[in-house]
Amino acid sequence: MTSQSASICQGHPNPAPFIGLVWSWLLIILLSGSTAACASLPAQGERIASKAFSAPEQTKLGQLVQQRRAQARARSDSGFVLLDTVGTAYSSRLALMASAQRSLDLQYYAIHADASTETLLQGLRDAARRGVRVRLLIDDFNIVGKDAQVLRLAVEPNVEIRLFNPLPGSRSSMLGRLFTSIHDIDRIQKRMHNKLFIADSAMGIVGSRNLGDAYFGTGELSNFVDLDVLAVGRVVKDMSASFDRYWNNDLAYPVESLVSAKELDALRTKPSTAGDVARQSLKPTAPQATASAAILPDLTSTVALSVGPAPMDLSTVPVIWAPSLLLEDKPGKIEPDDDEVQAGDTVVDGLLHLMEQARRDVLIISPYFVPGDAIMGLFERMRSKGVRIRVLTNSLASNDAPAAHAGYARYRHALLAMGVELFEMRADQKGTVGGMGSGRLLGSRSAVGSAPGASRASLHTKLVIVDQGLAVIGSMNLDLRSQLKNSEVALVIRSSAIVREATRQAQATLDQGAYRLVLEKDHLVWRAPPGAAFKDARSEPEASATLKLLVWLIGPFAPDEML
Repeated sequence: MTSQSASICQGHPNPAPFIGLVWSWLLIILLSGSTAACASLPAQGERIASKAFSAPEQTKLGQLVQQRRAQARARSDSGFVLLDTVGTAYSSRLALMASAQRSLDLQYYAIHADASTETLLQGLRDAARRGVRVRLLIDDFNIVGKDAQVLRLAVEPNVEIRLFNPLPGSRSSMLGRLFTSIHDIDRIQKRMHNKLFIADSAMGIVGSRNLGDAYFGTGELSNFVDLDVLAVGRVVKDMSASFDRYWNNDLAYPVESLVSAKELDALRTKPSTAGDVARQSLKPTAPQATASAAILPDLTSTVALSVGPAPMDLSTVPVIWAPSLLLEDKPGKIEPDDDEVQAGDTVVDGLLHLMEQARRDVLIISPYFVPGDAIMGLFERMRSKGVRIRVLTNSLASNDAPAAHAGYARYRHALLAMGVELFEMRADQKGTVGGMGSGRLLGSRSAVGSAPGASRASLHTKLVIVDQGLAVIGSMNLDLRSQLKNSEVALVIRSSAIVREATRQAQATLDQGAYRLVLEKDHLVWRAPPGAAFKDARSEPEASATLKLLVWLIGPFAPDEML
C-alpha cells in the first residue's frame, strides 16, 4: 500500500473518508495562503542505538531452523512458507510472538486499533513480560485518533517504540496535523512503507499486510486481499539488518520525545473499545487455520472461524528452501532534501531490472499501478522482445484510493495498444469459485455479511513473477510513489514451487474474479470471464457515479508521482 498525500487514506477499505480528505486538502491549501500554520518537531532527547540479536542459533527458533534444514538436506540457507490465507498470516504472527526468546522487531506503515490488532499487541506484551526485547517501529502518519492506542505499549518494560518521520501537532485530528505541517509538505509526503515482523533474527515475515482487521479478513465493510511470506534462516539476518538501519536513523523518534508521559498514561488507563471487542470475541480453542490454496478470502463464505486462530505449528509447516535476496530501500530515500543520491538503487529499480531480464513472461499484481514514462518505456522494450506482460490491479470499485486509479486510468489505452494484458479485480467476489477466491476468513463478521457491503474486496497484494522461476513479494507497488517517495522492502525468491503456487492462485483470479480489459474501436470494454455471474461492461463496472465523477475531476490535475 502506498502512503499518499493525494490519496491519503490508502489502507482504509471505505473510499468515503478519502473524498472528505480531498476537500480537507483543498481547504488546507486555501488557508495556507493567509495563515502561517507552522509547527516544529521537538528535540529527540536521549536516543540510544541498538542492534538486532546476532546469535539466532542460541534460541529455540534458530535451532528449529537448523533442524528443519538438516532434515530437508537443503542446499539453500533460507526457507520460505507462502502465507496465502488470512488464517496462516495471522497464526504465523501469533507463533513468532509465542516462540520468541530474545527479540521481536516489528516495522510497519500502519497499525490500526481494532480487535485483531489488540490480540497481537497482547502477544507483544506477554513476550515483553517474559523478558523478550520488543522494538516497534511505525511510520508516524497514521498514529492519530484511536489508532494512537498502539502507543500504550510504550509503558511496558522491555518495549521500545519509535515513530518514523513524525508530523508535529496534536494526535486528536488528522486534519489538524496536516494543517500544522503544510509548510513541510515535501517531507510529509515521504513515508516508511516497509513491513517486517521478525523473531530472534531467525524467522520473519515480509509482505503487503499492515496490522488491522481489514488485513486479516474481519473488516466490517471491506477486506484487503494480501500476500505475505514467512522466511527462515540466513535471509532473516538481512531483514534484521534492514530493520536496524531504520531503527537507528535520525528520523526514528523515540515515542517519549513526541508524546508526554501524561498522554501515555492516559492511553494506558483508557479502556479500549477494540480491546473490549477482542476479549469478547476471542476463543481459546480457536481452530488452527490451514494453508489452503488461496490468496483472496472467500467473502461470501458462511463458515466462520473464531477471531484469532491457534498459533501456527512452526515445527511442521512445509518449508521450501530456495535461493533468495532481500531488496530494501535505504532510509536516506525519505530524508529531507533528498536528491536521490542518498536513496541509491531502490526496491522498484531492482524490480524493474529483474523484469527487463525476462525472456518469456511477466505477471504483475499491484493494487496501485501508475507506470509513468520510464515503466512504459520498459514495457515497450519487453514487448518488442515478445515478452508477455499481464497486470492485475484494482478496478475503480475495488480501489480504496480513487486518486491512484485516476493515475492508472491515464495509461490504459496505451498499455492495451502495446499488447499488455490488463485485468481489474472485482469488488464484489460473489460467484467466484476456487483459486484466490477459496480462502478462509479469520473472523466471522465479514464471513456472514453482517454489514452492508461486507463482501467488498480490495486488492492489496504486491507480487511479480518473472519467467515462471522468480517471485518478488513485498511492500512495493508498481508506481512512482513506491519508486521515488516511499521506502519499501521485498524478497526475491528463486523457487519453482513458490512460483507455481502463487501463479496458480493468481491465474484462478484472472480467470474467475476479474474483468479483462480490451479495446473495441478505441473504446474500453470490461470483459467478464466465460460463465461468470457478472456481465461485460462499457464503463467502470460496479463503481458509483460519485466515484466516477471524482476520478474524472482528479485525473487531469494530479501528477503521477503524487498518486
